[in-house]
Amino acid sequence: MLLSFTLSSLVAPITANQSFMHGLAPKNCGIDILNNGRTISDFIDNKIKELGSKDSEEPFFVANLDSLLQRHLRWINNLPRVKPFYAVKCNNMPAFLRMLSALGTGFDCASKSEIQLALSLGVTPDKIIYAHTTKPLSHIKYACTHGVNMMTFDSEDELLKISRCHAKAKLVLRIAVDDSKSIVRLSSKFGARLETVDKLLERAGELALEVIGVSFHVGSGCIGSLAFKQAIADARHVFDKADLLGFQMSLLDIGGGFPGRDNFETKFEEFAEVINGALDEHFPPDSGVQVIAEPGRYYVESAFTLAANVIAKKVVKKDKDEHSDGEGSPDTVMMYYLNDGVYGSLSCLINDPTHTEVEPYLHRAVESSEQRYRSIIWGPTCHSGDKVTDNYWIPELQMGDWLLFDNMGAYSVSFCTDFNGFGRAHIYPVVTAETWHTLNLSHTYDMIVS
Repeated sequence: MLLSFTLSSLVAPITANQSFMHGLAPKNCGIDILNNGRTISDFIDNKIKELGSKDSEEPFFVANLDSLLQRHLRWINNLPRVKPFYAVKCNNMPAFLRMLSALGTGFDCASKSEIQLALSLGVTPDKIIYAHTTKPLSHIKYACTHGVNMMTFDSEDELLKISRCHAKAKLVLRIAVDDSKSIVRLSSKFGARLETVDKLLERAGELALEVIGVSFHVGSGCIGSLAFKQAIADARHVFDKADLLGFQMSLLDIGGGFPGRDNFETKFEEFAEVINGALDEHFPPDSGVQVIAEPGRYYVESAFTLAANVIAKKVVKKDKDEHSDGEGSPDTVMMYYLNDGVYGSLSCLINDPTHTEVEPYLHRAVESSEQRYRSIIWGPTCHSGDKVTDNYWIPELQMGDWLLFDNMGAYSVSFCTDFNGFGRAHIYPVVTAETWHTLNLSHTYDMIVS
């Protein structure tokens, strides 16, 4: 009942968003509608058959827009006071950005190119925060020219640049907070220490710059929800200092660090409970402070499934007296080579410390009686470091088999390269007919129907 109610409340603003509706035309996005109860599994089955009929084995992603919607509903139900500004750096697929824009999110952009992309998709400048504390002058000038006023800073030198290029900017002071409970710690690179805040605010005043708020980031892969409690208390301290110096702050940006997978050590709902309590204590609803956040992987990680093909195989026989843990044959190791790897879609394995393991599974049906072998799975390039996993127990694969990888939406597309000439995996956005009709968009477009 709650889901139905929330979806109904979203229909009117989405239908009214004409730029979004234009952007989701097939010529722009190629979105496939899953009609007649068809599922993503059905779509993958059909896509693999289609590629087989064309004698092709190119890797591909399936991007689930339904997952994006459900993540958004979960957010607004658990953090109703916190407006999400999606971190474009995490996954900049246009269909995702358009969907999020239609759902009412803002966007965290970190460069001129990301701002250009958001604006080109119909996002209005007031829905963008330029959330990078070390910006090139030309990028600041671009933001100024195009009406993107909200941006972060954490140093006097950044204030001087902004005063030269964008004197009317609305500035957000990023502070360093305790990120010791996170896998990826950011405060060593970004954020002003609390003892430097007075000086920075005073300098902003001397330069006649407007500082409207405070931001922080507890780090990616945060496993301690109490980090948000302390960071919000630190932000309150900065607000109080700013008030004494004559600034009228009205914005709190609590950054990112929210999990994108349900099997993560700390649940999203646990973070939400701590955040809501800290906001009620330090920034109650009647304080007049708008609260935003910069989630990235929270929205998109679980929305992508990668399909990769076995293009080569090698059987390695070990000495009989070598011991190997696991079930199956200990004297045989299988080596498989996929058409995608760590320099492509699986780049998270070397570039994203919060996602260092994957659990591929066979697309075809597997009998419980099939013998398992210790398997080493390699990517397609000639680099010896292009290894997906080296101790995975699976049934024997054949060339032409497909492996599927779930939870591949965060930083996979962003970090991907075409090393050795292996092209990037094609992305197929899909949405169920139920979601499309619930959002009242099905009569507006002639969509591709699967």
